[in-house]
Amino acid sequence: MGDFLAILAILAAFAGVLGLLAWLASLARRRRVGGSVLGVVDEAFRPTSHETRIEIQVQNERMIAAPSPGDR
Repeated sequence: MGDFLAILAILAAFAGVLGLLAWLASLARRRRVGGSVLGVVDEAFRPTSHETRIEIQVQNERMIAAPSPGDR
């Protein structure tokens, strides 16, 4: 019975950690912070991907800041 409870406790802890990670992933997706968190990994292992992400961020900032030509 003691072994069963130990295995059950380990499985419950594992499920809790996975649940926490899933919750953090959904939170990161809603707040759109995933790109900045993984930017270090992209820069180290996939430099072209990192450069592309930076270019996309720059283009998004330009789109937000620039008024359209018809605005007065």
